[in-house]
Amino acid sequence: MKLLTTFSPLIVLILFQDQISCFYLTKSASPGYYQDADFVIGGLFSLRMTLGEHFKPKILFTDKLDKLDAVYADFTKHYQHMLAMVFSIEKINKDPHILSNMSLGFNLFNVDFTETKAMESSMALLSGESPPVPNYSCRPEKTDKLVAVIGGISTAISTQISRVLSLYNIPQISFAPFDQSLGASVQLQSPYQFPVHNAALYQGIIQLLLYFTWVWVGLVVPDDMRGELFLRGITEEMTNHGLCVAFSEKVTEFSATESVNSKRFMERVRETRVIVVFGDTHDFLISVYLSIYYASFGNVWITTSDWYIMLPIEQNLVYRHFGGGLLFSFCMDEILGFKAFLRSIQPRKYPRDIFIQDVWSILFECPYFDKDGVRERSLCEPNGSLSTRPLHVWDMKTSPSSYKVHAAVYAIAQALHEELSVRVEGDSLRAPFPWKLHPFLQNSQLGQSINEENVVNKEVLATKLDIFNYQSLKNGTKAQVKVGEFVFESHSVQHFSLNEELMSWGEHHNQTPSSVCSQSCPLGFRKTPVEGKPFCCFDCVPCSDGEIANETDMDQCIKCPEDQYPNKQRNQCLPKIIVFLSHEDTLGAVLVSLAISLSALSAMILGLFIHYRDTPIVRANNRNLSYLLLVSLKLCFFCSLIFIGQPTTVTCVLRQMIFGVVFSIAVSAVLAKTFIVVVAFKAIKPGNILQMWMVTRLSNAIVCCGSIIQVCICAVWLGTHPPFPDVDMQSEFGQIILWCNEGSTLAFYCVLGYLGFLASLSLLIAFLARRLPDSFNEAKTITFSMLVFCSVWISFVPTYLSSKGKTMVAVEILSILASSAGLLGCIFLPKCYVILLKSDGLSRKKFFR
Repeated sequence: MKLLTTFSPLIVLILFQDQISCFYLTKSASPGYYQDADFVIGGLFSLRMTLGEHFKPKILFTDKLDKLDAVYADFTKHYQHMLAMVFSIEKINKDPHILSNMSLGFNLFNVDFTETKAMESSMALLSGESPPVPNYSCRPEKTDKLVAVIGGISTAISTQISRVLSLYNIPQISFAPFDQSLGASVQLQSPYQFPVHNAALYQGIIQLLLYFTWVWVGLVVPDDMRGELFLRGITEEMTNHGLCVAFSEKVTEFSATESVNSKRFMERVRETRVIVVFGDTHDFLISVYLSIYYASFGNVWITTSDWYIMLPIEQNLVYRHFGGGLLFSFCMDEILGFKAFLRSIQPRKYPRDIFIQDVWSILFECPYFDKDGVRERSLCEPNGSLSTRPLHVWDMKTSPSSYKVHAAVYAIAQALHEELSVRVEGDSLRAPFPWKLHPFLQNSQLGQSINEENVVNKEVLATKLDIFNYQSLKNGTKAQVKVGEFVFESHSVQHFSLNEELMSWGEHHNQTPSSVCSQSCPLGFRKTPVEGKPFCCFDCVPCSDGEIANETDMDQCIKCPEDQYPNKQRNQCLPKIIVFLSHEDTLGAVLVSLAISLSALSAMILGLFIHYRDTPIVRANNRNLSYLLLVSLKLCFFCSLIFIGQPTTVTCVLRQMIFGVVFSIAVSAVLAKTFIVVVAFKAIKPGNILQMWMVTRLSNAIVCCGSIIQVCICAVWLGTHPPFPDVDMQSEFGQIILWCNEGSTLAFYCVLGYLGFLASLSLLIAFLARRLPDSFNEAKTITFSMLVFCSVWISFVPTYLSSKGKTMVAVEILSILASSAGLLGCIFLPKCYVILLKSDGLSRKKFFR
């Protein structure tokens, strides 16, 4: 009571008026639940709330519950919080080791779920009456013993309670979920909170999502600082683990229906299979329920321990929407004796408990009535036990908030015990000083294990979470079944376990549901981002040539090793086939046969020329050059055989060198023959200067000079960058091509270019001599043979460059055979025809006629 030491009549009148006001309020107000003792702990609990019509559609309630007023819809669940405080105080009063010779009492008020009611009840606690008289103590016997207050089921309510208690420096312990924003205000003395390891909750949810590969997840949080912090933290963790936020919805706590039940939210819920919901109030839960009531999409709801899904709503309807849901609950010690205490609760045992009448009316359908202004209860079930009530109406399991209330009572008792033990002699033990408890409460460890012997144990339980699955049991009841647990020691030490055999996904799913934005990319495909959407949304494109995807949902395809190639499905690398032009191949066998046949033909023609060496036609065509040309052509046919077979260092060097030298000899011989023909016909005139060239040495000189130059080119090639065996793994799909690398491409084309020069020179000279007189003019056949030779090698270059693998080798072999056959056929076949079929043409007279 506010004492004013003055004798002013005006002040006396004011004091008198205040006493009249307190007296009037005492008569008219509904008091709380009070138990006197040496020290009193205040309790502000959210028991009832007045629901608007839009919060309580009649279809949600059963016929039995439909008879009850909706203000009791959430009463029984929160009534356990109050009983936890009563039980704890009774237990402490019986404990000789704490507050010996002292007793604790309580003064309990209902603050509903509204901030206005929370502030009003806080002032009623300080003034001793309800409605309160601000700044006055109408009942000193109730208010002077107040040492601390436990209250605040939500951040908003805790804040309003703190605004009042901070004015009097009275400690407050909130059992609401931990909210960092409560410690951010410098205007309030922040209430003491039970710390929660948010990292453990984040990691537990993340591990659950990863376990079921749920990568496309919606988030629903309250529109306050706590919801913002949770959204920020869980989003960051999801991103770090490759998970995506399908949508995030912030719901205003007391106007949730308008913010949640919207077309946009419904569309998001429809498109998202798994939704994580973080919240703590009845309003929030019922609002989300109402938002999906008329459109059940079979979502899997993952909630935190702050949710209480056992609503007093027809359980089949609840199960239809929340069946298969998963709940995270921080593991708690069992409050020893609390269940037995709950079983013993009866109105007769606690006659001053004004709230138990409402509980009994709900649980046993015994509506109370007024008799002469006194509230009475009917006599039905007078000895009823709470343990016999259905699970959805009364759950004997200790709720997280009840455990916090129990811990808070012990923390206050221990702080009070320590404060009394350090008081100096002369201080009144009966006079409480609430503000002196702050240092002791600051040193206490809220939220840690509590047992009968010790108020505080060193084992921290906030890092262990139980995972419950809401399902329908075989007997038809709906219950929360523990299916796993998560122990968080650090980011590197975590233990996650889940028993899928105990789980049920509700009536919408026969197996584990999937929650993805895009279907998994199959083997052989990789993911490609979709512009404007999160990374969990993607398209699937086939892997490029030479790459595979041997797992689903690969971001990048894997390139096969050089000696392997992807199969048609592009999900496996297979060893490449080693390929070279071998004698066993059909193409190789044909080329070998052709080369041997042409070589044999050239040998036959050589034998024919040797046999008819004294005939005029053989002698007239410079038989020595003809022998040399036939031998060189035979070697040309044989050198093509070196190109067939597995390339080695020796064969790679020999094939190009022998080819270049032998062909230069052959073409030089043709050039010499052409030059001799021209000289022979021009030298028949007496006194012609060309007679001096009509010697045998001339032809030898031409052949030697033409060959030596080619030998020099090959020597330089061999000495600088000689050919060597090489492997081509890229040209042909699935093949490793063994081939001879030319070493120096320039040297190779120099060899071809020199052969082309000799052939062009022979063609030019032969073309100029094509009209020489007489019946035999070899210049004509040489001209045609050089045309064939040049045509073959001119067409060889582009064909060779555009070919791959063994085809490239075959092109060069065919060019060698075709050009050699052209020389053999055009130059010698006409002579063979004359020798064999025109025997009269062998006479010298016929030849020179």
